[in-house]
Amino acid sequence: MKNVIVGQSGGPTAVINGSLYGVVKEALSHGAEIGHVYGMIHGIEGFLQDKYMDMGEELTAEELELLKLTPAAYLGSCRFKLPEDLTASFYKTIFEKFEALNIGYFFYIGGNDSMDTVSKLSRYGAQTGSDIRFIGIPKTIDNDLTLTDHTPGYASAAKYVASTVREIVLDASVYQQKAVTIIELMGRHAGWLTAASVLARKHEGDNPVLIYLPEADFEMEHFARDLEAALKKQNCVIVCVSEGISDSKGTFICEYGDEALVDSFGHKMLTGCGKVLENFVRNRFGVKVRSVELNVSQRCSGMAVSAVDVEEAAQAGSCGVQAALAGETGKMIAFVRVSAEDGDYRMECRTVDVNQVCNQEKPVPMEWITGDSNDISDAFIQYARPLIQGEPQRVMEDGLPKYLYRK
Repeated sequence: MKNVIVGQSGGPTAVINGSLYGVVKEALSHGAEIGHVYGMIHGIEGFLQDKYMDMGEELTAEELELLKLTPAAYLGSCRFKLPEDLTASFYKTIFEKFEALNIGYFFYIGGNDSMDTVSKLSRYGAQTGSDIRFIGIPKTIDNDLTLTDHTPGYASAAKYVASTVREIVLDASVYQQKAVTIIELMGRHAGWLTAASVLARKHEGDNPVLIYLPEADFEMEHFARDLEAALKKQNCVIVCVSEGISDSKGTFICEYGDEALVDSFGHKMLTGCGKVLENFVRNRFGVKVRSVELNVSQRCSGMAVSAVDVEEAAQAGSCGVQAALAGETGKMIAFVRVSAEDGDYRMECRTVDVNQVCNQEKPVPMEWITGDSNDISDAFIQYARPLIQGEPQRVMEDGLPKYLYRK
């Protein structure tokens, strides 16, 4: 009998704990094959410091169900890059820790960099003859992992974006003076989340009138022409932009203001393109203008989660355990959209080679970016709308959502 270890990594989502729930509940149901189910505190980085908990021993059945609807990463997260050199002493150390806990199954819930961790550990395990099975459980609001139709976390973030943009549209349209509102949304190189703002429209021509994704070049003069044309048609114009929009030379629009900072992975920390565009519009058009950055609310709003997303997140975790018990390793759980005779949305899980997922990015298809690179097609709407359906049965306490907090 072997033990399970599971961790969470990267930026949290509103349903990442749904996947954790799926892993833990499925693993505990296999008592003949699995002993303890350990959770890494702060991912692989915390595990290196011997920080972990026994999920089966420390959580009651009621708490486990509450975990499913708790946003953010219950176990804590990290952004920790494993060495490229598989001969580094790091790997020997961590596998010794696995051996000390009798680990047979390793699950890591995260995005691109997390899949890189699964890839490296599984490759080192194969080189050294380890029988530990390594499985990646996908997670990211960016929806940019390859070989999967979509990722857990994206649908709830998309639902939050569409709902919030719709509310901002209502608020911005109460006055008769010409006004522009610029909404900056998360998305470094992939504009899936910003594209979701199109779901806020109630009819053709409705706000947001202009939507810009990082997949297409963004030029200030082009934007000025688009905005001028929009203001001729209506007084209230809502513009949605990805934080990572850049010009034809590859310069991020946010860098037009101050120099962007760099995170521990060498990624530019993008923020502020909305403010750059706000100043540009004010100086160019002299109209009332404001910029709104939705920021972390996009990924942590538990009150806007999609029921479909919650269930699929849990299913991803459960399928990961099943795949590991079936002997698979070095894989990521992926979603496949299947056709149904009744036309309803259906999803099935499969496994894909994690080495073909890590360090890759899935952009929004260019054919879904329409207009003059300032709009989103109906094909995207048909893709995204089924994912945001349903409201989970929330647990409320004193008028507020009840969440699970790690002691």
